[in-house]
Amino acid sequence: MRVFGGFSILLLALASVSAQDGNPFRVEIDLQEQAVFLTRGRSLVLESPISSGRYGHLTQTGSFKVLEKEMNHYSSIYGKIVDANGNTIVADADVDMKVPRGGKFMPAPMRYFMRFHEADGMHAGYLPGYPASHGCVRMPEQLAIAFFRAVDVGTPVTVFGRTPRTMGSYPYGPRSQRGMQPWFGRPADPRFQPQYDPRYLDPWWR
Repeated sequence: MRVFGGFSILLLALASVSAQDGNPFRVEIDLQEQAVFLTRGRSLVLESPISSGRYGHLTQTGSFKVLEKEMNHYSSIYGKIVDANGNTIVADADVDMKVPRGGKFMPAPMRYFMRFHEADGMHAGYLPGYPASHGCVRMPEQLAIAFFRAVDVGTPVTVFGRTPRTMGSYPYGPRSQRGMQPWFGRPADPRFQPQYDPRYLDPWWR
């Protein structure tokens, strides 16, 4: 299936399957491979590279369910601090940090948010090529949209594997052993989404 030319077709197909079968999907998050998989029974439907929680903020492993979905979610804890002119002072701030006079704390955007454990969820975000979040699972935006459209509140989510300390020579995680490349044969990385490329914008959200 072509994704860039037929992305809307993909979303319609996922929605159709979900509606007909009472949402048969499952989400599997592999921390070792830094990948997330959408499955239906034993079939792999969709795969995406991820950036999960870094050491000190590891993504919790276990069996969960999607607890809520919010298209335009903002973090209640993390974000950045800017001065009166909008310049970033602290790129990786939390809500308890002191804000200088005239400045303000800006919560991190987490579009297409799918919460599955406490404050952690899957959402669109910047993928630097290694685990870098505060516990959430980041995906390229268009793949986050596809997952968001496919899952419902209550969809099972399994998180497993050991978070790697290094990604070796692979910029977006080890190669998947499941036989499907992201985007059905077309690699997914920040080059296709310049809004998440640090050359264009601070990837300050977590």
